[in-house]
Amino acid sequence: MKILVINGVNMNMLGLREPEKYGSMTLKDLEKELYALSFELGIELETFQSNFEGEIVEKIHSANNGIDGIIINAGAYTHTSVAIRDAIASVNIPTVEVHMTNIYKREEFRHHSYLAPVCIGQISGFGENSYKLGLKAVVDYLSNDNKNGF
Repeated sequence: MKILVINGVNMNMLGLREPEKYGSMTLKDLEKELYALSFELGIELETFQSNFEGEIVEKIHSANNGIDGIIINAGAYTHTSVAIRDAIASVNIPTVEVHMTNIYKREEFRHHSYLAPVCIGQISGFGENSYKLGLKAVVDYLSNDNKNGF
């Protein structure tokens, strides 16, 4: 089983960007933790980050070649990108939307996600654990062939 983790706009600034909200962990630190968890789960993991909407769309499209599940934190594109939403819908790969902060406790414009309706679930507000929970959820979803009624 191979899972793709996509990080969008500004996620490369983790560790520097608003540490009161996002902590001091860098994107590289987060990826190391996810790779360690993937080893425990017995799955293959690929990570990707881009600040460019079109590159994220292209990466989602290319996932049709061997990716079983996607974890995505599109950052601010969550609230603005119909293109990323349509890309997720076009590949028919189980996708979990994740956010480190609770988007519903933040500014009003962050309360709407264009991605959520085409994802199997959304996890927000648990910092780095949002990714770990998302990874476990998509692996469980794929392992159980959706028997849990998701």
